[in-house]
Amino acid sequence: MLDQQYYSDYRKIEFSGNEILPGESSHVNFNVGNLPTGTRVSIQMEVFRSVQPGPHVLLIGGVHGDEINGVEIVRRTLAGQMFDQLICGSVIVVPLLNVYGFINFSREVPDGKDINRSFPGSMSGSLASRVARIITKNIIPQIDLLIDCHSGGQGRFNYPQIRVSKGDEESTRLASAFNPPFIIKKGVLRGSLRKVAKINHKPCLVYEGGEALRLDSYPIAKGVSGIKKTLQFLSMLDGKPEETKASIEIHHTSWVRASKAGLFVWSECSGARVKKGDILGTIYDPYGIAQVIVHASMDGYILGHTNSPLVNQGDALFHLGS
Repeated sequence: MLDQQYYSDYRKIEFSGNEILPGESSHVNFNVGNLPTGTRVSIQMEVFRSVQPGPHVLLIGGVHGDEINGVEIVRRTLAGQMFDQLICGSVIVVPLLNVYGFINFSREVPDGKDINRSFPGSMSGSLASRVARIITKNIIPQIDLLIDCHSGGQGRFNYPQIRVSKGDEESTRLASAFNPPFIIKKGVLRGSLRKVAKINHKPCLVYEGGEALRLDSYPIAKGVSGIKKTLQFLSMLDGKPEETKASIEIHHTSWVRASKAGLFVWSECSGARVKKGDILGTIYDPYGIAQVIVHASMDGYILGHTNSPLVNQGDALFHLGS
């Protein structure tokens, strides 16, 4: 079990031969390459250590450069000095992993590769592979828990949720402490950061909230509060987690897709509970002649929905979970 009582011995945190001692805070840079102009680009980290031993937690945002909500969640934890008074343990914070994607409003790095499909990575590989390797080699071996902050893709809103690996009871326990509206149990994707965490037997919480290239206040607030609750649960921060409604565990998910192309208007949004056959929205043709009603394909909850006003046949409209 991940609990500070199981980490009563002193453990090193070390980067490039430089040790960060208990009670210290430090800023760390990893150079990942240069812009075409020659400007160096680095992965920047903040490390916070209590004088008391305890769990080592990695908090990371911006694995996908266009998922601004994740970056903002991590930024707010730093701006709010959440980790300045750790009771025990250590927190390693990476506010923005995919610097290249962030600059270019892109999910990927400029060579078109997705960092979150490039783990464990290689320092002789693509840019995405090199960034992934820095995390896999330098950070993952030194942590006990990973919290990875994301949002939905462009035009697709995700209701606040944590994704954990199926069968990973420790991650599920910690996700319950985070207390998002939904906990989704899914298999891991090849090349993902969650897959690397699983291989290394590190609990991993992937938080999703909002959509790309937007700041969504509710998902951001839930992300910040969830991080605080998790650290309080681990006795790393003072106070007890605020008591709220328990998370809903989702074991099966399905997409409702557009049967026709046209203008799409949704009438039910993410977070709603629906029954099979309920009307979720309508697809109209642009000439005011035909329309197609979109129905729920099963009983459950809407985990995410498209915000695109124009859809093609087969496009994902609603993500349902039961």
